[in-house]
Amino acid sequence: MLTVPAVSRQAGRRMAWLDALRGLAALVVVFEHTLQPLLPGARMPVKAVFEPGWYGVTVFFLVSGYIVPASLERRGDVRAFWVSRFFRLYPPLVVCAAGMALLAAMGWDELHVWWGSRPLSLTVGHLTMLQNLLAMPNLVNVLWTLSYEMAFYLLLTAMFTLGLHRRSTAYALALTAAAVAGAGTLPVALLSAGGSGRMLTVTLVVAASLTAGLAAVLAGSGTVRRAGAIVVGAVVLGLLAVNQSYPGPWQGLLILATMFAGTALYRAEQGQIPWSRAGWAALVPAAGIWLARGDLGTQTAEAAAWLTFVAAMALRHRRMPRVLTWLGLVSYSVYLLHPLLLEGVQWFWPEPAAVPLGARLAALAGVVAALLGLSALTWRFVEAPAQRLGRRLITPGG
Repeated sequence: MLTVPAVSRQAGRRMAWLDALRGLAALVVVFEHTLQPLLPGARMPVKAVFEPGWYGVTVFFLVSGYIVPASLERRGDVRAFWVSRFFRLYPPLVVCAAGMALLAAMGWDELHVWWGSRPLSLTVGHLTMLQNLLAMPNLVNVLWTLSYEMAFYLLLTAMFTLGLHRRSTAYALALTAAAVAGAGTLPVALLSAGGSGRMLTVTLVVAASLTAGLAAVLAGSGTVRRAGAIVVGAVVLGLLAVNQSYPGPWQGLLILATMFAGTALYRAEQGQIPWSRAGWAALVPAAGIWLARGDLGTQTAEAAAWLTFVAAMALRHRRMPRVLTWLGLVSYSVYLLHPLLLEGVQWFWPEPAAVPLGARLAALAGVVAALLGLSALTWRFVEAPAQRLGRRLITPGG
């Protein structure tokens, strides 16, 4: 019989391929964001044939879709799921927000003007992590993806509570169909547009509705729990349908479809559904490529992200490069902190093309080294302790 540490090590090896994917995705997103401040001449030629940012976030979304529902279903405990998610997501986000505030105080960056005129709306919106679905400017540019992660978690919670969570392939296809049918016709920021008062009202209604819905799911029973789940699901789907402004309505729906497709692949790998059913998930990237017609960079990024995930899945039983698995471990910090370092570079070099290439390459190496060092520190002193606390709260005395 395996000891607990042995089981943990074995589980870690089984998940190493997902860490490796996270590490790779984080590096590619960092590369995307270094182009403008350090290699502006290469930015448009690269993006014309391959969108590094879209590739990176698509890989991230596939990984989330594959593993996050499994963590909920493995315990079967919605409260434990949200405790885990809270201590996984929010502490590093606080560090990121503090870093951005510091840059603004030093004059190295400027906050969006709405932080002065609509502070309550933006604060509440960011606390929900749905700011991107509330048509708000993100405090840090990369935070837009967290809104779709949060939407996915909320939908998972609603579906799990209602007993509808195992229909992953159907949800992926339904969202894909909605993206195709609504491309170019869905409204943008329908709810939040129209002035600061309207945005505040929508934000407070959304926050209150989700809080009440989740409270009913977590503390209620029977009909109350189901009603809470319906409220949560309806609010999220409503925002997805009519209140996205970036990257766009069809992209947002396709992102959710991508995550549910990742879940379908997980279910097939676990033997919960036949591969023939999971195979329909291939329509998700096919639709993404079709919807991005005329944009070769996004098309190649979409295809490459899916091919990368499928290849890594095929190799999941093999040993992964340790550098990539370590990068996967700290990938959340890498993702959140790299824009702050690059803002500093842009402040020093507002016209990067006028700076010698050698100096810019040296700066790039310095940024990467600083980023990895900061991410290691954040992991050790923020992420890991917060996750340990979350586990203690889930299993008192454990």
